[in-house]
Amino acid sequence: MTEKRKEAIALKYDREKDVSPRLVAKGKGKIAESILERAKENHIPIQEDASLAELLGKLNINEAIPPQLYEAVAEVFAFLYRLDKEAGKKNSHTLK
Repeated sequence: MTEKRKEAIALKYDREKDVSPRLVAKGKGKIAESILERAKENHIPIQEDASLAELLGKLNINEAIPPQLYEAVAEVFAFLYRLDKEAGKKNSHTLK
């Protein structure tokens, strides 16, 4: 059986500049591992959602999240908001 390659997506949302979150990094295999390692080094929470990562992986770097994915991405940001509130800080976030 073949193991599926790890995939990672990084999103960023600046409410003063962006209409919706943007994809700022994506990759599979070693690139995904590097994205996840950088997130850990910078204490950025990681949410695992392979289906969403696969959908977002079809976007280009710096592309805004399309309206049809708003609800799914909003759930991720709600999760991250709760973590930020608990930790008392705000960060960029990574999804894998």
